[in-house]
Amino acid sequence: MLGMSARALSFGAIAEAYERFRPGYPEELFDLVMTYAGRPVRTALEIGAGTGKATRLFAEHGVTVTATEPDAAMLAELNKTVPANVTTVRAAFEDLQPGETYGLVYAAAALHWTRPEDRWSRVAALLEPEGVFASFGGPVQLADPTVEDSARAARAPFLETDEVPSPDGTAPDEEMQWPGTELQRSPWFLDVQQAVVTRRLTMSAPGYVGYLSTVSAYLQLPQSRRQQAYDAITRVLPETVEIAADIIVHLARRRPE
Repeated sequence: MLGMSARALSFGAIAEAYERFRPGYPEELFDLVMTYAGRPVRTALEIGAGTGKATRLFAEHGVTVTATEPDAAMLAELNKTVPANVTTVRAAFEDLQPGETYGLVYAAAALHWTRPEDRWSRVAALLEPEGVFASFGGPVQLADPTVEDSARAARAPFLETDEVPSPDGTAPDEEMQWPGTELQRSPWFLDVQQAVVTRRLTMSAPGYVGYLSTVSAYLQLPQSRRQQAYDAITRVLPETVEIAADIIVHLARRRPE
């Protein structure tokens, strides 16, 4: 099993696929974060910006975003599309120096790559008092149970599961999911909330397999096995597939000093 850092950095090679095949983020997500904030948010720091899927959502609404990302290939992809109110910084979250504070710190499908030690004190140090932290993401799944079963059977010889287990061992049936669980225990945060933005998408079969080519579980397979897995899954998919891609959002507020 690769360590987290090797797994996190496996994305560089597939930056273009990531930009092409990963779904973007909807307006509803922006509205949810701003409603929670309850006041104008002018500045934000993004943890693990990738190719800028979430960066664009916030920047297009006039938020000045500092987008941090350790992988140069990801940042190169991000820089092709971001507006002028985005500053990019090539750095892992753990390497950011405290200094400037922001109205919002957020992570889009990236928080599980950060080191657990000091995670929340680091986030808190980057936030203005009563500033908002948001983490969001969620699995992209085949909506039709029959198609899902076929795909799972096709994948089985190569991968037992393609899901990322909960970093703190929270069971999938618990009401509050990670990182809300950690935020609730953290002395730095209050008003922890979990919300879901429901999302249904239609993809072509190649588009869905393209998406799988950006999922870390597949990226850990040797290249030849990986291609065999994609081929096996492609064979059982209909031409277009319905996707359940709900976004699970966790929100918390930095305690005032």
